[in-house]
Amino acid sequence: MTRPLTTVLCVDDDADILAVVSLALRTLGGLTVHAAGSGAEALALLKRERVDLVLLDVMMPEMDGLEALAVMRQDPTLAHVMVVLMTARVQLYERARPPDGVQAVIAKPFDPVSLPNRLQTIWARADAG
Repeated sequence: MTRPLTTVLCVDDDADILAVVSLALRTLGGLTVHAAGSGAEALALLKRERVDLVLLDVMMPEMDGLEALAVMRQDPTLAHVMVVLMTARVQLYERARPPDGVQAVIAKPFDPVSLPNRLQTIWARADAG
């Protein structure tokens, strides 16, 4: 077994979603949470902070989640970071595997109470796989 999930970066252009996710992951999951409002902000934060998992919104202005993911995967210092996508358009991913470099896809809206356990399950499954 590798190290436990302790630190998550949540990336979403909706401040309300960032607040709800941060609160749920901190209070219910006991996790350290960093928040970014854009793909570019997330990439800058990832250069300064070590995170275990990035919870990444797909649809954002300027740099969307898939563009940020592509930059991460091209950077050897970020290529190993686990990514879970969040999207209201989950049907795009239901019939196929998640995009390369993505561990799982979570549909919006999501249940904030179950989110910490979902992320822990995804983390454990990746560790076992």
